[in-house]
Amino acid sequence: MSVEAGQDGLAQEFVAFAVEAGVLRFGEFKTKAGRLSPYFFNAGLFDDGAKLGRLAQFYAQRILASGVQFDMLFGPAYKGIPLAAAVAIELARLGRNVPYAYNRKEAKDHGEGGTLVGAPVRGKVLIIDDVMSAGTAARESIALIQAAGATPHAVAIALDRQEKATEGGQDVAWSAVQYVRERLGLQVCAIAQLADLLHYLQSHAGGTLGQHHAQVLAYRDRYGVS
Repeated sequence: MSVEAGQDGLAQEFVAFAVEAGVLRFGEFKTKAGRLSPYFFNAGLFDDGAKLGRLAQFYAQRILASGVQFDMLFGPAYKGIPLAAAVAIELARLGRNVPYAYNRKEAKDHGEGGTLVGAPVRGKVLIIDDVMSAGTAARESIALIQAAGATPHAVAIALDRQEKATEGGQDVAWSAVQYVRERLGLQVCAIAQLADLLHYLQSHAGGTLGQHHAQVLAYRDRYGVS
């Protein structure tokens, strides 16, 4: 069952945390698609132990609450590597100890060799990433997981921007998350969505944060998906 924006306490806590940590910022930022976005989410700024540990708590809570089935975690290089490791630690703390693996960008030609590091990639695999802009990282991860003989089953991300993807420089009617769900057949669970961010900003009307609501809403009206 879906949860309406604003009724999801975990998502609201996460947005507040991301803003306080300076990971979610407001202004004018150019996206990979060449759009000027009034907000920017940079998971690379979860850059100390306390922030990464708290982030992992949000991931683990959302993953367990979603009911998604998985046997192990996979972290796409590069941002997915610390995310998968941290989430594996938090899941173990909560009583769900699962193996994890990740990939190198370049194959290693000495030692154990290969592009995959960590536990053997087996069973149903849950990919851990930060956001999805075009689904490229998901497609690359799917290929690696399938080549190892395992099943790419789901993706967990921090923020679903709920905006149109681009193909060949043109907007398309679906988002990267919708593409992964509907075209690639993977489940996707996100800690928070753009709708949750809008609710958070609206709840701070009259303050500094509330001033960004109109710009973010206009951006969603232009590029958003339902």
